[in-house]
Amino acid sequence: RFWADRVHYSKRNDKYMIHGVTGPNEYENNINNNWYTNKLAAWVLTYTAESLAKYPRPDLIEGAEIAHWAEIVDKMYYPEDEELGIFVQHDGYLDKDLTPVAQLDPKNLPLNQNWSWDRVLRSPYIKQADVLQGIYFFGNQFSLAEKQRNFDFYEPLTVHESSLSPSIHAILAAELGMEDKAVEMYERTARLDLDNYNNDTEDGLHITSMTGSWLSIVHGFAQMKTWDGQLSFAPFLPQAWTGYAFHINYRGCLLKISVGQEVKLELLRGQALDLEIYGEKIELRDFYVTKTK
Repeated sequence: RFWADRVHYSKRNDKYMIHGVTGPNEYENNINNNWYTNKLAAWVLTYTAESLAKYPRPDLIEGAEIAHWAEIVDKMYYPEDEELGIFVQHDGYLDKDLTPVAQLDPKNLPLNQNWSWDRVLRSPYIKQADVLQGIYFFGNQFSLAEKQRNFDFYEPLTVHESSLSPSIHAILAAELGMEDKAVEMYERTARLDLDNYNNDTEDGLHITSMTGSWLSIVHGFAQMKTWDGQLSFAPFLPQAWTGYAFHINYRGCLLKISVGQEVKLELLRGQALDLEIYGEKIELRDFYVTKTK
């Protein structure tokens, strides 16, 4: 109900829009039609409607209201650029001076300690994953080509001055086969406070970055996914590493995944589990070993 109230209808475009928001990128305030925000709002409405279809609550909500949500989802506006083949972070973003971070004088970084807030807001620089955060959350909705185009466009404009940022880029880079970039982003999230990347370790440890190091390995290098209710893995081992391992709890099962020259999946607790490894469907009863690709 919040999101249904937060949108407004643009008669000129025959679309529903959301103005005056701050998306994941905290270096943009009060912008219109943040792609990520619009995507999440539509997902919330869809998920809630699907849940009410399974578990009706006619005492709380009527069909007309749910039908209105469906109309909003159907006509939600998503800024895109056909020429670049990307989802646009928000209205007007492409009108900025899109100079890559690599061309900045390093003395300017971190931006929030060296630039006025007005200058930060006018710049194209992204504090943390924004469009790419949405692509990560809804990864089964986009092709690898779409992911590559958006990654190639947005990562060079991202300053990673948030502890939330490097891990998402590591995960997507790993999925796209960009090993060097994936390792670079993993090292940034794992060593954020140790190396004081953003000159703010004195403010306290960044728990989100510590979590990001786990996500980078599990969702990134091991490519764990649960798309469409199917648990799957497609691990790779960075050339400079000898191996890595982790445990996960999944639907009452405890699994250990070890990756070296071989991948070993172990079912430590729970019933036999159907999953995929490198696209091959298997039933894990005890352990399974295959070569790392």
